[in-house]
Amino acid sequence: MMKAVTELLDLSGKSAIVTGGAVGIGQGITRRLAEAGASVLIADINGDEAIRAAKSFSDAGLRVESIAADVSDEADVREVVDTAVRLFGGVDILVNNAGIYPSVPLASLTPQTFDRVVAVNLRGVFLLTQRVAELLKAQGRGGSIINVTSIDALHPSMVGLAAYDATKHGVWGLTKNVALELAPHDIQVNAVAPGGILTPGTQAGTGSQGEIDPEMMKAFLATLPMRRMGEPDEIGKVVLFLASDMASYMTGSQVVVDGGALLR
Repeated sequence: MMKAVTELLDLSGKSAIVTGGAVGIGQGITRRLAEAGASVLIADINGDEAIRAAKSFSDAGLRVESIAADVSDEADVREVVDTAVRLFGGVDILVNNAGIYPSVPLASLTPQTFDRVVAVNLRGVFLLTQRVAELLKAQGRGGSIINVTSIDALHPSMVGLAAYDATKHGVWGLTKNVALELAPHDIQVNAVAPGGILTPGTQAGTGSQGEIDPEMMKAFLATLPMRRMGEPDEIGKVVLFLASDMASYMTGSQVVVDGGALLR
């Protein structure tokens, strides 16, 4: 019997981990998953922001908890997953959203900055995916892993993001290979590739440990066919789709949400 649309989008009884879930895109993702009925654990390197975000959601009647964590640290990752199991009894959905994007020209890019971008954006996705995948297999009820990549996983958006682009290409490759490995366990692995999204970082002109050149941002905006930046909720809605039964026959896919940026 076919499910009604409301049933297809219902995540009641499921639990999720959203990395980098305290602000921006991560907060938009957290809101939509929680509104659909999921219990959500925000894992964010900024513990105070995570606490504030979780409280605002809890005050609205949603089940959202928080934990301070560096996704590039193996011990922190272990604690995140263990905390989700302790709070919710298991994990059904993992959203690897945490990421940094310092804008640095190649000539000025230090090995230390490059390594930090790789550690957060790629190593972090690997560590969470590996640990949650083993839990999902042990639980035996399938699950969904969703990686937030970028249009830069397909085509560079601006000069200065060499390290970032390298990691996002890596996450897309990881997504496809892990999807192939986990499909027999009824675990779906997909990605969403945002274009320009209005977040506290982009609005302030900062990309975490670096600055986005305002002129480059202005030039980027002028190339968008829809002539506007996206909102975090527009990524949250796509993640909800991928986490729900609406996407029941999708794995190894990447959904581009970019206002038409890649058309140019």
